[in-house]
Amino acid sequence: MHLDIFSLYFELGWQHILDLGGYDHILFVTALCGIYTLNNWKKVLILVTAFTIGHSIALALSVLNVISINSDLIEFLIPLSIVVTALGNILGGQQEHRSFKYAVAAFFGLIHGAGFSNYLRSLLGGESDLLVPLFGFNVGLEFGQVIIVLVVLLVAQLAIKYFKVSRRDWNMFLSSAIFGIALIMCIERIGNIF
Repeated sequence: MHLDIFSLYFELGWQHILDLGGYDHILFVTALCGIYTLNNWKKVLILVTAFTIGHSIALALSVLNVISINSDLIEFLIPLSIVVTALGNILGGQQEHRSFKYAVAAFFGLIHGAGFSNYLRSLLGGESDLLVPLFGFNVGLEFGQVIIVLVVLLVAQLAIKYFKVSRRDWNMFLSSAIFGIALIMCIERIGNIF
């Protein structure tokens, strides 16, 4: 029985992260990969896991009704977190401040998790045991993020190795595009806060 529940929520987790209709998560994870190549997959995996930990904490606290955050504010903060991440890539270039990046990824995970909590809370409405569904969902989320990371790092590797794009140019192209998309999302959502 627990395996069926785990499987159901695992599938919901990876589908959530790979859903093109809610592409904000894809943009964020892609922005996390901006300065990295396939050779740096371990660093990116740690970053994405830090994001998942923050996401998991926010989901658990929201589902358990420990915290409640204004959804309009969260819907604005999600693209703002993407803007900040992409801007950090653009301004910081190849520099790495790993501890800071991990903390930022975990903090932004809290924001993104809070954004999805209302939907997950409605899904979990009939569940008496929340641990297995939450765990399954978050493992599925991590699985989906790893797929995104692999695709982005493979494309980066192809661009740099075979098309002779410099790492700097790849980062600027990817991060600038993500910055622009997320900035438009911020502008569209800021009016809902007030």
